[in-house]
Amino acid sequence: MEIQTMKKLEEEALKKSGTDFTRLGFALFFMIGVLTFSFLSNGGIPNNMFLAVAALIGAYMAMNIGANDVANNVGPAVGSKAMTMTMAIMIAAVFEAAGALIAGGEVVKTIKKGIIDISAFGGNADPFIWAMMAALLAAALWLNFATMMRAPVSTTHSIVGGVMGAGIAAAGFSIVDWGTMAKIAASWVISPVLGGVIAAAFLFSIKKSIVFQDDKVAAAKKWVPVFVAVMSWAFVTYLTLKGLKKIWPQIVELLNFLPLISIEMSKKPSLLTALIMGGIVAIVVFFSVRMRLASNKKVLENTKASVNTLFTIPLVFAAALLSFAHGANDVANAIGPLAAINDAVVNGGISSKASIPLWVMGVGALGIALGLGLYGPKLIKTVGTEITELDQIRAFSIAMAASITVIIASQLGLPVSSTHIAIGGVFGVGFLREYLHLSDTTTIEEDRSIIKDEKSNLHAYKAELSKLEKKDDKTTTQYERVVELYKLIADEEKLIKSTKKHIKQTKKVEYVKRDAVKKIIAAWLITVPAAAVLAAILFFMIKGIML
Repeated sequence: MEIQTMKKLEEEALKKSGTDFTRLGFALFFMIGVLTFSFLSNGGIPNNMFLAVAALIGAYMAMNIGANDVANNVGPAVGSKAMTMTMAIMIAAVFEAAGALIAGGEVVKTIKKGIIDISAFGGNADPFIWAMMAALLAAALWLNFATMMRAPVSTTHSIVGGVMGAGIAAAGFSIVDWGTMAKIAASWVISPVLGGVIAAAFLFSIKKSIVFQDDKVAAAKKWVPVFVAVMSWAFVTYLTLKGLKKIWPQIVELLNFLPLISIEMSKKPSLLTALIMGGIVAIVVFFSVRMRLASNKKVLENTKASVNTLFTIPLVFAAALLSFAHGANDVANAIGPLAAINDAVVNGGISSKASIPLWVMGVGALGIALGLGLYGPKLIKTVGTEITELDQIRAFSIAMAASITVIIASQLGLPVSSTHIAIGGVFGVGFLREYLHLSDTTTIEEDRSIIKDEKSNLHAYKAELSKLEKKDDKTTTQYERVVELYKLIADEEKLIKSTKKHIKQTKKVEYVKRDAVKKIIAAWLITVPAAAVLAAILFFMIKGIML
């Protein structure tokens, strides 16, 4: 028996190692391909090899973004069983790449969010290139480590920490804009709290209006179109503001027959324009969903599980739109520093902004998609199943929180992380489930009150029994009362014991896994300093090699 068990373990180990080697092979093939392409296509440029190595690191960073950050977009949908893992990876890979290539930033600030003052380099391109390369590699290594530890962290914060650390190593502490860093530190609290509160609010409103109703089917037909329309409004607004900046002028030209669009000819959409576009789509979606539900011949059962199925299709759209917007925005984390290095190598100088060549954008887009396909499932499982149990309604609430929080925060000028928002949303729905559990069952205070009353009765019964047992000449009625008192005392003790057990069980129920929460929060807190320290070390190593 033991020999058979050992044999099975060996087979599983060989199978796993074979899969790991295959993944590693694909990743290395992509990185070497990028290195070769960059080297051959920029043959006549000085420092050509340096640019090729930077492109390889950019490809490595892009794959780590795909492996870690994209899980937040599709993890809840997979955890709720709205999508299979394969379907989620395919949808996310296509829409991440599309977002990066179609709507990725036309001009990316190479010094992410103004973290460091590039004038401190004194126009010397070499230390600037070394700093950007160190920042990119440090962020990629930290993301790789976090993915191995199954901790979803912010890729934006990773590259921010990398740029800060490399900048300090190159030109001292005065190079850093500490006001910007303080805002980024504030986002560690702002992002998850906002995401958690909004996700919990939507989940509670869905439960109150549909799940807690006696006739769930009738309530669903009334309210599901409203919730899906709100989701459509939020996502179109979010996508317009965050994902269509690059192609906005082309959209204006294409739709200039609409009075609204013809009024605004700015380079990027305003909040009002985005809200109105979202409102138009929301109205169309509302009536479409309502008609679909009204004409649906399939008989829905009056259960929560049946209502859950109505949120499956909206979740698929949510995952796709989140992936598109993420690809459009976070591709800059992989290729922003690479674009800076490319600009410095090609032009021999430093600029605060750098146009991104198509091949650099392609490295980011393909790298994110490949990293997701090869190493994404680990983090998708963590986000979808290892923090709290998710169903379609809970996952829908998290997706809503992701879009609405970014809209609110961007208009208030608050720095937020899409990763922290999504994970905060998962925390929010989990803790709401705990709260509702305590509300739905007898509360601990009520249980304690019951114990107090029953103890009072128990003492009274025991006192009465003690008096009766002291009497030598008991009547028949008194003997019967003694027997009755023994039974009453046994019943009271049994009730007190069961109530105490109920209190203990109620306290033990935890819908959010505390170990997962602690690990993720710890990873968030050390992301910036860890990436900064690593980037500083790498900068000195690169500088030592080059000098």
